[in-house]
Amino acid sequence: MEFKQIVADLSINSDNMKVHQKEKMISQLRLFMLDEDPSIQHNAVLALGRLVQHSEELARIVVKKDILHQLIWSIPSQPHHYKKATVFVLHAVAKHSPELSQAVVDSGGLDILVSCLGAVDPEVKEAAAWALAYIAQQNTMLSQAVVDAGAASLLLSLHTNDLDREEVNTGTIALLKQMIRSPDVKLKRQVLFTLIQISKHSVELAEMVIAAYIFPDVMICLQDPDEYVKKDVITLMWEVVKHSAQLSQVIVNCDGLVEVVDYLDKSRGSMRLPGIMMLGYIASHSENLAMAVILSKGLQQLAICLSEEDDDHIKEATVWSIGQIGHHTPEHANAVATAGLLPKLLQFYTGASSLEDLRLKSKKALKNILLKCTHLPSLEPLLSNAPSNILNHVLGQFSKVMHHDSEACQEFVMSGGLSKIQEMDAEPGSAQRKLINSIKSCIQEASANRLRTFRSVQLSHS
Repeated sequence: MEFKQIVADLSINSDNMKVHQKEKMISQLRLFMLDEDPSIQHNAVLALGRLVQHSEELARIVVKKDILHQLIWSIPSQPHHYKKATVFVLHAVAKHSPELSQAVVDSGGLDILVSCLGAVDPEVKEAAAWALAYIAQQNTMLSQAVVDAGAASLLLSLHTNDLDREEVNTGTIALLKQMIRSPDVKLKRQVLFTLIQISKHSVELAEMVIAAYIFPDVMICLQDPDEYVKKDVITLMWEVVKHSAQLSQVIVNCDGLVEVVDYLDKSRGSMRLPGIMMLGYIASHSENLAMAVILSKGLQQLAICLSEEDDDHIKEATVWSIGQIGHHTPEHANAVATAGLLPKLLQFYTGASSLEDLRLKSKKALKNILLKCTHLPSLEPLLSNAPSNILNHVLGQFSKVMHHDSEACQEFVMSGGLSKIQEMDAEPGSAQRKLINSIKSCIQEASANRLRTFRSVQLSHS
């Protein structure tokens, strides 16, 4: 009853109490922490944390009364719920200022918090990570102290194959967020690598990374002179966007598309691969996101990559990403076509030197884009050298468009397209012959309509 009254008085009246009254109350709480009853010990520590987190003055009194040493000394022998409450007190004290964070460090708090990162209980682990994050964010010296205490090595060991929600928590990500600001390039790479491994495992973990508002700090790393730091940033975005349209939109809203296009422009070889894949995954989720890739000049940059890179694996990734952009609507397909990419895709599909994966990806991308493409001038070059299975898709699009567009019919005749299809040796009754006949019929119909219109105009003038 006395314990409950003390906590109630501190909670309600602490702002109106004089310093000596507050010191007396904290001293009484300290006595309860030494009580023989474990329940009273635990509740006293928990109450202390709740009070201190809202008052820097009370936090200073805790430091002055040397309560931190008492708490830290008792942790190893206590059960997990007591450890969690104690770590909460350290967190509550450290959050207020660099001076109070330093007091936690000077009391031996870092070693205890780092040891708690390896605790079996996930709640203890998360509480320790949050406490370390608050200490690390105060200033560069304290951040380095957290790293030197071994927090980094424990966090960076998270990239295991069976990583799950219990191994990663918001406190862990908050601490990684602080570490990414380190000037140490090696540490920065390790932190980014760990975030990549966290994000790739599941939508839930990727959402946790996003929820920690980590990307403003991550984007700054793209200005780092180290090429591998920049590559890891792009890889992290790739691992996030692959999960969903919602996560992709978050990255787009963070200027992720602008940054990745700039990165691709300045990179070469395998360093380009994560950026190429990132554009493809963003485009794959929706028409709007694919259009965002086009408007950000992502498609243009993919065309450049395709013309500059010789490695088949990079070509495969680029072809796949182009396919993800172009398969949505005629507008998307026409953007790919007017970028001059259809002959390139056909070349990869039919080229004897292309690896099987490149041929298959090129075939799939080409077919999906052709099914939506309505820009006939871009399709016409394919009439000369496309194999029959691709040619049928091309002819099909000519037939669809020309059926409703008489001007397209006239342009097709004037460009020499009609001559090309007349020279085709299509078997009677075949699908190809039917398409050729359909196109000829459209041209004849358009010519007849123009003639009727011409005669009508003449009659109206006579």
